[in-house]
Amino acid sequence: MVKVYNTLTRRKEELVPINGNKINMYACGITVSGDAHIGHAYQALIYDVIRKYLKKRGFDVTYARNYTDVDDKIIAKSKETGIPADEYAKMMIKRIDDDMRRFDVDDPDIWLKATCNIQNIIDFIKGLEEKGFAYATPEGDVYFAVEKFPAYGALSNRKTEEAFSGVRIENEDNKKSALDFALWKSAKEGEISWDSPWGKGRPGWHIECSAMNRAAFGDQIDIHGGGRDLIFPHHENEIAQTEALTGKRFVRYWIHNGLIKVNGQKMSKSLGNSLLLSDLLDKYSPETVKLALLQTNYRQDINVTDELFPTAERHLAEFYRVILDADKSGLTSEGKSQNIDDDFVRCMDDDFNTALAISNLFGYFKTIRKKIAASDSSAIADLNAIREDYGILGLFRSDAETFLKKYDKETAGDLIEVPEEIIALANKRREAKLSKNYALADEIRNEILKKGFTVVDTKEGFTIKKNQ
Repeated sequence: MVKVYNTLTRRKEELVPINGNKINMYACGITVSGDAHIGHAYQALIYDVIRKYLKKRGFDVTYARNYTDVDDKIIAKSKETGIPADEYAKMMIKRIDDDMRRFDVDDPDIWLKATCNIQNIIDFIKGLEEKGFAYATPEGDVYFAVEKFPAYGALSNRKTEEAFSGVRIENEDNKKSALDFALWKSAKEGEISWDSPWGKGRPGWHIECSAMNRAAFGDQIDIHGGGRDLIFPHHENEIAQTEALTGKRFVRYWIHNGLIKVNGQKMSKSLGNSLLLSDLLDKYSPETVKLALLQTNYRQDINVTDELFPTAERHLAEFYRVILDADKSGLTSEGKSQNIDDDFVRCMDDDFNTALAISNLFGYFKTIRKKIAASDSSAIADLNAIREDYGILGLFRSDAETFLKKYDKETAGDLIEVPEEIIALANKRREAKLSKNYALADEIRNEILKKGFTVVDTKEGFTIKKNQ
């Protein structure tokens, strides 16, 4: 039984789809006003993992994700760069897609873009207007009348009168209430726009997701995801406008991931601490980044410190050394460990607890190392289960020898003058130390010394220096 924490009800609930075993899932994607950063990568990873795990548990999942490719920020970038807004958005989507391919996160089943759904958005707004939930201004803006929707605030647990803080008030003179939000924005001179019953304009941000969801899945969906920063006002507004139109409960399960902090501070462009995904992948493997991010429960914030990724990389290298030993051992097994698979399911059934699942790896690999030393073929069955289950998290997809060669060259210092033979000996010494065979470790160290090199232990592994 899969349990998920539902932001709307503030408790864990059994996952029961609306229609049999079919799950329609939507996650808010990226507004393409800039390059993808670690927060975008984390959110994409979380919902990719959830999609894949639900498939493992036998659900028929259709996963949709959107790009917001028209909004104030994109228009501002267009003016700044001189590139038309639609061309700028296409350019950024291509760059973001390329970064996500490098990160090895799979595409959703359905890609949605705001500019491809303008007519759906217009029809949605017309429906709200006809039902009395929306009103137009003489200038051609259209607003949602929040006071007409009594359930407003249920997701964020705010009363309407408490919800003013954090709301960006636009065109205040034209709104009946400061809390009303824009469904359609009249075009300013030189801005990208579309024809509508209210004149030339473009969609408001919140209406995009509601209209695209309805176009893709109908009136109701099983799971809607996004970052916790979207709960209010974005997701609150989605609920209001969708349920006002359809009269049905919009989403059965609301799932929200935590945010990224850098050295304890919220990541933001204004603070200059945004970590671009491309820069991160220039330094670390996709698996290293995933291990670092998924070792925290998805609902909690992640604090990115200087040691987060180097530590994850070191742990991953230690796991891959065991895998490489297994590959070279000659041991074989066609099966997989049921115990490891059962453990993984127990962790992930409990609100996708990747943190607990990853913590189990340290014990597994310690046991596997002992089994290899004892020529126990169940070590391979254990690894088969780990590769299958943790592959859902994007881990252990690499060739062990290739991963370790790259890691060792990056952590051993300047290896231009260090022969492969010395690197191999240093790795053998490290394995001896991990196995507490200190006599063998000292023997290998002395052998390295005789060959003109010194190996120095570090928190990350070791460095190798040429003797003067």
